[in-house]
Amino acid sequence: MDKFLAGVDIGNSSTEVAIAKVQGTQLHFVSQYLVKTTGIKGTIDNVKGIRFALTEAAKKAEIHFHDIELIRLNDAVPVIGDLAMDLISETIITESSMIGHNPDTPGGAGLGIGTTILIDQLEKVEKSDKEFIVVVPNPFDYEIVAHLINRAMDQGTAITGAVVQKDDGVLIHNRLNKKIPIVDEVALIEKVPLSKLAAVEVALPGHVIRTLSNPYGLATVFDLDSDQTKQISLVAKALVGNRSAVVIRTPQGEVVERKIEAGKVFLKGSNNQQLSVSINDGAETLMQTYEKLESLIDVQGETGTNVGGMFNGLRQDLSLLTDQSPEEIKISDFLAVDAVIPTSISGSMAGELSMESGVALASMVKTDRIPVERVAAQLKKDTGIPVEVGGIEAEMAIRGALTTPGTGKPIVILDMGGGSTDAAMMTETGKLTSTHLAGAGDMVTMLINSELALENLELAEKIKKNPLGKVVSLFHMQLEDGTTLFSDTPFPPYTFGRVVIREEKELTPISSKASMEKIRDIRRSAKRRVFVTNALRSLKKILPTGNLKHISSVVMLGGSALDFEIPQMITEELGKYGIVAGFANIRGSEGPRNAVATGLVLSSIHKEVLR
Repeated sequence: MDKFLAGVDIGNSSTEVAIAKVQGTQLHFVSQYLVKTTGIKGTIDNVKGIRFALTEAAKKAEIHFHDIELIRLNDAVPVIGDLAMDLISETIITESSMIGHNPDTPGGAGLGIGTTILIDQLEKVEKSDKEFIVVVPNPFDYEIVAHLINRAMDQGTAITGAVVQKDDGVLIHNRLNKKIPIVDEVALIEKVPLSKLAAVEVALPGHVIRTLSNPYGLATVFDLDSDQTKQISLVAKALVGNRSAVVIRTPQGEVVERKIEAGKVFLKGSNNQQLSVSINDGAETLMQTYEKLESLIDVQGETGTNVGGMFNGLRQDLSLLTDQSPEEIKISDFLAVDAVIPTSISGSMAGELSMESGVALASMVKTDRIPVERVAAQLKKDTGIPVEVGGIEAEMAIRGALTTPGTGKPIVILDMGGGSTDAAMMTETGKLTSTHLAGAGDMVTMLINSELALENLELAEKIKKNPLGKVVSLFHMQLEDGTTLFSDTPFPPYTFGRVVIREEKELTPISSKASMEKIRDIRRSAKRRVFVTNALRSLKKILPTGNLKHISSVVMLGGSALDFEIPQMITEELGKYGIVAGFANIRGSEGPRNAVATGLVLSSIHKEVLR
């Protein structure tokens, strides 16, 4: 009688299933399925996703779910991926004395300095040498605004600029007798303080502002001393590259500053080794300090700092999921990379950001095996099917990888997923060494999301996975490699003039104002900082000598091995050491996916496969 067995690989990002039919000593895989992992890897929340994947895989195999006689799970130790990744920097919370803005289509050009005044208060102004910046809230129509400004100027009131809530800058400017710089699209115009000294600067098309993006230019406009100039340097930096800006000074009494330090990291190693390093020293110093340890036992963050808050929050999150105390949860690995962090400018009128240097951390947090045993028990209870936890995940991955045509022992694999990068080596005699490191696809997504200031992880994920283009006309697009793509049918109107993500069946416009070249550079840099770094780290850890020249070839596995850039980047880097790298083709049909699920089935009923 035919038997059906299932292997289930619970990953940080996805859960993969493989179902095989056993006829005597013969094994035949009949289906596989992949779903997004429900909950954090190795916790009870995974059961929902596992059941759905098994049900769909059974349908593909044209069998009933309950025809499966045994389910084997990978030894899925909980590893926090997305929750453990954070961008650490020094946070300055300040009621800034300056605010800035950069709309797409400002009006006019030049620099105007004056006191802020509401448009409907112009007629009440008495004759004086005072100059004014007009503030125009929503209800006022552009024709009325232009009329009121022209009339005030004719009566001798000096108006040097305008700040407008609607997208009316050009329309107002075209109707003025005396041209002034106008910044529009100021959504939060009610935040603009009145009767305060302000400066409005607009550059000609194709140019950028010079005075308000220069701290010493601001000091000149607002008569600032050296300490005040240092304080507003963030504002000037935020306005670099803008075509227009408005900056308003509030009284000194309204300025409040509070600082939260980035903090120190305390590393605990074997043999009572303890090292500390400041986040402000940068990612390279942090990782060099880590490498001094024989082995990492745990990591703590300095109390009351940003990094301390991150690690404490991490432990709290996992303790709630596993019913263990935070003190029992240890950080077994972390990856630090330098990153650019968008810092909010307090007092801004339209969410202006200053891009500051910081450190991105991906941390691996391990507990004991109890949680995955709970997953197995719950799955057995829900399905009535026997469930067991398989062996070492790296060994299962190697068993699956060896079904790739052209492979054999000895073998080295590099498994690149969403939350972690794993490496394993099996010798001709079957001896296995492996390592499990923090940082993979999810960290790349986070870096792209942060460095492009998207605040949209779904969009960042699409940017990570797909090439870019810029729609130049309705029928042709410039691709990121410099070539031109012509289309027989017009591109959608909403993509015209925009940088787009070229997905398989659709084009997704990117909301960021960054150029296609900058988006591409950030995407590729994020992948190199995470995957190339971790590929080298993990391969060195599985070698007794740490010398990569002792490896002849590497087989790449996992979802990230499907990426259109990552395998090539790793192949190029490993080529420097004489290593040949390529991605797997599990069972000769599945590409780099499904290795662990396949290995779980093979290790259960076909143990001679490696001989």
